[in-house]
Amino acid sequence: MYLSSIASGSSGNCIYVGSEQTNLIIDAGVSGKKIECGLNSIGLKTAEMDGIFVTHEHSDHIKGIGVVARRYGIPIYATQETAQAILNTQSVGKIPEGLIHIINSNEDLHIKDLTIHPYNIPHDAVDPVCYTIMNDQKKVSIATDLGNYNDYIIEKLSDSNILFIEANHDINMLQVGAYPYFLKQRILGEEGHLSNESCGQLIAKLSHSALEHIVLGHLSNENNFEELAFKTVQMEINALCDYNADELNMFVASRKEHSKRIAI
Repeated sequence: MYLSSIASGSSGNCIYVGSEQTNLIIDAGVSGKKIECGLNSIGLKTAEMDGIFVTHEHSDHIKGIGVVARRYGIPIYATQETAQAILNTQSVGKIPEGLIHIINSNEDLHIKDLTIHPYNIPHDAVDPVCYTIMNDQKKVSIATDLGNYNDYIIEKLSDSNILFIEANHDINMLQVGAYPYFLKQRILGEEGHLSNESCGQLIAKLSHSALEHIVLGHLSNENNFEELAFKTVQMEINALCDYNADELNMFVASRKEHSKRIAI
């Protein structure tokens, strides 16, 4: 299985996950051109995608979905409420009839050789989910846009071989920054975003010998930066685990640029 981040952050999100037989996109929150360029960098084309799986309806996750769907006829998978929210988003434009497929959280979906499992996340959207994707004994997990985590989420993410996880903000930067009070409270709230510290604490709970890659994503442009996120996560892991975080194969996904393709 493979994963590559095409873009990840508050300005737009799109993640490629695939296998030798199947190619999927998680969210299409950047332009069709940027998606095509990112896929081209790993030897693929947008037209080769077998589906777009949507986590939720916020613009940084769907702004490019209308263009891509109309141009290439790629199926869109979303929960009922999220699908309706997409159709009600004027900027997305018209989605051709028959392209949207309704999925249910906690129910597996099979596309060729991949099993996709949506699970609920705490975020301020109509019906947000994230996904685990499995092939044979390998598991890729996406965990972004969640204000907190619980035993349910830990269970969903357990035994992952690739973990793409949110390190959205540094708490101190957010608290002293220019954001209005209501927005700070939203981000820090139970349905907001994971801080660097919370990200590291969650990774510590999920770490196991078969976890081959960790990607830190969805960094805030105003309240975080790559080195800070990486170092803070490492510090949390070192404080909670009996090994050194340097031993983990971990990197930060760029907000603007596509990442290397990682494989398991």
